[in-house]
Amino acid sequence: MAKDGSTAAADGTTAGSGDIARSLELLWGAGERPSRGPKPGLTLDRIVTAAVAVADAEGLPAVSMRRLSTELGTGTMSLYRYVPGKAELLDLMLDRVLGEPLSAEPRRPADADETPGDWRVAIDAMARTYLDNLRRHPWLLKINQARTVLGPSALRGLELALSALRSMGLRDPELIGVIITVNSFVEGLARTQGDAAEAVAQTGLSDEQFWDSQRPYLERAMLSGAYPMMAGMSEDTFSADFDHFEFGLQRLIAGFEALVQERTAERTAGGTTDPTAEPTPDLTADRT
Repeated sequence: MAKDGSTAAADGTTAGSGDIARSLELLWGAGERPSRGPKPGLTLDRIVTAAVAVADAEGLPAVSMRRLSTELGTGTMSLYRYVPGKAELLDLMLDRVLGEPLSAEPRRPADADETPGDWRVAIDAMARTYLDNLRRHPWLLKINQARTVLGPSALRGLELALSALRSMGLRDPELIGVIITVNSFVEGLARTQGDAAEAVAQTGLSDEQFWDSQRPYLERAMLSGAYPMMAGMSEDTFSADFDHFEFGLQRLIAGFEALVQERTAERTAGGTTDPTAEPTPDLTADRT
């Protein structure tokens, strides 16, 4: 465990391990406002904004209470009057950036009459928006989100996603499965792109230089006859012009479409239009 309360794994990912109750109080606005000590004008919002800016520019390791006190021009102890430590601060940072794509979403009354939109468009937008967010904030991939402390932005994002996907007619666990599948695809691709950029920064070698250094060995391997499938691949197989994100996203949507058609057929055969209902069993099947 780090001195600031966050936990760093061997692969470099970080998970907040601080006071969950305190994080929830801060996320949901139930925390007590400091009544004395802090520099006038210092707020929790300013602290989180500064932390996100430092993480964007230099990565999560650069975020510390001492660094933020320098950025904000205040004493380190003043920050602790607003947030207990980095572990809880990570929870606030995560909810902040998860909320960025939601800022343009209009808030509607709970009883508003909404016509379900095209779920294909919703999945497409969900994936592209998430990829953009990961590119703006690459440190998000360094946070272990398996046990995220849920704040307003996280819940609002899930609410909007479920509302957009409800026209698929899937059961609730399946809808969650759709979201997890799309997010996992986006995260995997973003992580690959981020790792490539990080490798260039760490080694000083461009992708072209890296692969050129291996070319003589790879050419001999291809001529050896031991790798006929790879040797027979076209010259543009690994071209940077191929859009793997677009390819994968469209294949995911096509797969979901097949599932939606399957579920629709099951409901039709069972005589129901309720997407949460299971197919009606054939009670005559066991009669002899």
